[in-house]
Amino acid sequence: MSLSANRTSLVQRALNKVELLGNRLPHPTLLFVYLSAFILVLSAIAAGFQLQALHPISGETISAVNLLSVDGLHKILANTVTNFTHFAPVGTVLVAMLGIGVAEKSGLFDVALRASVHKAPSTLLTAMVVFTGVMSSIAADAGYVVLIPLAAIIFQSAGRHPLAGIAAAFAGVSGGYSANLLIGPVDAMLAGLSTEAAHLVAQDYQVSATANYYFMVASTFLVTFVGTWITQRWIEPRLLESSPMNTLVDVNNGEDKNHTLTQLDKRGLRAVGLLTIIVTALLLWGLVPADGLLRNPETGSILRSPFIQGIVVIIAVYALLAGIVFARVSGRWHSNGEAITAMESAMASMASYLVLMFFAAQFVSYFSWSNLGAVSAIQGAQLLQSWDLSPTLLLAGFVIMAASINLLIGSASAKWALLAPIFVPMLLLAGISPEATQMAFRVGDSSTNIITPLMPYFGVVVAYVQRYQPTAGIGTIMSMMLPYSVGFLIFWSGLMVLWLTLGLPLGPS
Repeated sequence: MSLSANRTSLVQRALNKVELLGNRLPHPTLLFVYLSAFILVLSAIAAGFQLQALHPISGETISAVNLLSVDGLHKILANTVTNFTHFAPVGTVLVAMLGIGVAEKSGLFDVALRASVHKAPSTLLTAMVVFTGVMSSIAADAGYVVLIPLAAIIFQSAGRHPLAGIAAAFAGVSGGYSANLLIGPVDAMLAGLSTEAAHLVAQDYQVSATANYYFMVASTFLVTFVGTWITQRWIEPRLLESSPMNTLVDVNNGEDKNHTLTQLDKRGLRAVGLLTIIVTALLLWGLVPADGLLRNPETGSILRSPFIQGIVVIIAVYALLAGIVFARVSGRWHSNGEAITAMESAMASMASYLVLMFFAAQFVSYFSWSNLGAVSAIQGAQLLQSWDLSPTLLLAGFVIMAASINLLIGSASAKWALLAPIFVPMLLLAGISPEATQMAFRVGDSSTNIITPLMPYFGVVVAYVQRYQPTAGIGTIMSMMLPYSVGFLIFWSGLMVLWLTLGLPLGPS
C-alpha cells in the first residue's frame, strides 16, 4: 500500500471515530436540559466553597450564588417565561424569518439561485457555483435543497464530473455559511447570543447584527477563491481518476429542462430587481444626508442609528415585499393571502429552533444568576493575561477550538449558545471584543461543517452523491470535502490574523 493510501486510511479511521463519538452525544436540546441541571448543582457546590472573584472594572466582589435554595427556586419560577421571551436570538430570528419565509415559499430563492448558476460562463462555472452557495445562506436552507443537486446537473451537462459540482456547491453553502454580502438571520442569531453573553460582565454592551459585516464581505470572496481553486486543482482531478464519468449513473436525461427559467420567472426577477432599486434608493435617501431620517437623531451618526438597530426589520420587510412581488408577477400566487400562509409555514419550520432556544435561554440565565459565568470569566481572563499571549493568538486558538467542537455538535446556534457565555465574557475581560470572539467562532464553525456527519444536511448530500455513484457513503463525502475544510481553516484564519494585525474594523458598529 502506498504512503498516500496509508494517510487516507488514517484520516478515514479518525473521521469514523469522530462520527462514532458524535453519535453518542444527546440531542442538542437535551444537551441544554442536562447543562441547566448541571449548573443548578454546580451553583450549590460553588456557593458552599464560597467561590468568588474581584471584578477588574467595578472592583466589586462577585460570589457564587446557590440556585438550589428557596430564593433560587423563587427566581426560577418567576422568570422561566421571561427568560425565553426576552432571549435576544428568539425575536430577531423570528422577525427575519417572517419576511424570508415569504421570499422562500414564493419560489424567489429557487429561481434566483438557478438564474445565478445558469448564467455563469463555462470558464467561471466553478466560481459562480461556490459564490452562489455562499450567498444562499441568506435563503435559509435553499442552498442545500436547490443549489447542490442543480450544480451536479449543470456540471454533468457541461461535460464535467457531477460530484465536483456537488462538492463545490456544498463547500460554498455549508463551508462558507458564515460569509455573505448581505445581513441575514444567522447574523441576528449570533449577535443576540453574543449580547446575552457580554451582559455577564458588561450590562450595557450590545452586539449588532452587522458586527462582523466588513469581515464577512471579504470572507465571501476568500471562500469563493479557495473553494474554486480546491475544486479545480484537487477535487475534480481526483474524482475523474477514482470514479470516471463512464462509471456514473446518468440522471441528467431531460432534467436540465426542468431547471430552465420560464418567461414568467424572468419577468418576476425583473420586477424584484426594480423593487431592489427602489428600496436601495429609499435607504440611501435616509442615510446619505447629514440629517437623514435613518441616522441617529441626536448625533447624526449611522452607528447606533435606527438603521443599524432595525437592520433585521428592514431585511424582513424587503424579503416580504420581494417575495410577494415575485409571486404575483410570475403568476405563482393570485392573492396576498398566500403570503400569510407562507409566513405561517415559515414559523412552523422554526419549531425545533424555538424548543432549543427555550432551554438555551434557561441555561444562559442560570449561568448568569449563579455568577459562575462572571467568576469563571474573571479567573479565566486573569489566567490568559498571565500567559501574556497576544489577542490575535488567543483568537486563533479559539478558531481551532470552535472547529473541533463543530465535529461533535451540528447546530451552530446550539454551539454558540454553549460557548458564548463562557468565552465572550472571558475574552472581553482579557481585552478582546465580543465581536472579535464571535468572528473567530464563525471561522472555526463554518470550516468544519462539511466534514461532520452531525451537520443536519450531511445525509442529504450523501443521497445526492448516491444518485450518481450508488456505492458512495459517508466516508466518500468526508474524503471529498476534507481538502475544503483544511483549506478554509488555513486561509480563513490567515485572513482573520491579517485583519486583526492591520487593525481593520470588523463591521460598521
